[in-house]
Amino acid sequence: MRVSIVGTGYVGLVTGACLAERGLDVTCVDVDRRRVDAINGGQAPFHEEGLPELLRAVVGARLRATTDLAAAVIGSDLTLVAVGTPAREGRIDLSYVEQASREIGAALVSKNGYHVVVVKSTVLPGTTEGLVRTALEQSSGKKAGADFGVGMNPEFLTEGTAIEDFRTPDRLVLGGIDERTRERLVAMYESFPAAVPRILTNPSTAEMIKYASNALLATLISFSNELARLSSAVGNIDALEVMRGVHKSAYLTQRAPDGAPLGVAPIASFLEAGCGFGGSCLPKDVTAIVAQGKERGVPMPLLASVLDVNAGQPREMMRLLEKRLPSLRGRRVTVLGIAFKQDTDDTRESPAFPVIERLRAAGATVTAYDPVARPVGHERLADVTLARDLRSAVDGAEAVLIVTRWKEFQQLPVLLRELRQEPVVVDGRRILAPSAVRHYEGIGR
Repeated sequence: MRVSIVGTGYVGLVTGACLAERGLDVTCVDVDRRRVDAINGGQAPFHEEGLPELLRAVVGARLRATTDLAAAVIGSDLTLVAVGTPAREGRIDLSYVEQASREIGAALVSKNGYHVVVVKSTVLPGTTEGLVRTALEQSSGKKAGADFGVGMNPEFLTEGTAIEDFRTPDRLVLGGIDERTRERLVAMYESFPAAVPRILTNPSTAEMIKYASNALLATLISFSNELARLSSAVGNIDALEVMRGVHKSAYLTQRAPDGAPLGVAPIASFLEAGCGFGGSCLPKDVTAIVAQGKERGVPMPLLASVLDVNAGQPREMMRLLEKRLPSLRGRRVTVLGIAFKQDTDDTRESPAFPVIERLRAAGATVTAYDPVARPVGHERLADVTLARDLRSAVDGAEAVLIVTRWKEFQQLPVLLRELRQEPVVVDGRRILAPSAVRHYEGIGR
């Protein structure tokens, strides 16, 4: 099968490289000539484990990049729309999706046969059968369902493990307006094991499955953080131990056929207290679905509270710090982690930014360090020193705040002993043993 993909961001390029690995012929489209050239040179334009090696294996054989959208569409059987859907003033911005749909529709004017257009970007329920379908029909002069197919195939990739997630999916959600569209989607994933569930549905349901999945994860995190706050207020309770006790419940435990426990279910990792969720998905998606509910006259107080709890976690970090250092004016404080999570260079909606802004507002001198994310010139890092390594980041610090769960940060206690320093350590991810440093504060403890 020949597949064209509009958009070479995180979703588009990972999808393209993995489909090419499976033997499909893939053309990736982007308006950025430098990015296109980089991809054709086998270079990954962002950090993702395993992506550089995968690109080197498939570029020039079954994957190529181009700026010519029309040629890519005409030369393929199916087009995936994987452009950005950023948040603007609390709402999802679908302008890139609409523009891509109009350009694809224009290309379909010269296309013979039943071409299928599938939205891969995360869009609000109703978008594919509404805005996308309308844009395609208007610009092509053709009729969806008669002349071309329209579908929705949400992604369930986690940054840092996206390649493995694509190779071994837990489900394939295939939404189409008609049987021909769904059949084309099934064919695209033909090489995947038959044991992987194929959920065949309509586009709007597929869109809601994606939002429901992300909203669930965000809810679990905020649920854990709300209980962590109460644990701290009551005293003599460690939220980490509380959640470990919850993890042992039967409904969060994987078991063998004979009933023997095999370990904790993966979803339990979201039932842990921390300094808040970030990234390009959870904050934006929960915000978008709450806004859609408001527009449709359906209040969503539960998910609105999920966002409120998350927004308060940077304040919780500051509260813990100020227990030990009531005045931060002139204090040297180091923030460890700028990426929103480990194993990625993505800083979108990272908890590090509100933490840093609060530190600066309190008069602290701030240094930040991340082993991968180096956003030099970022507007939210003005007057912040970006350290080159962990040692230089913490040397001389009076306080250290751990924001990202990088494995490297587990070396902090040993490093502090080498430097003969005893700063206040606020562990926003609970990656250190409380006894590992002298002045320790942890979320939920």
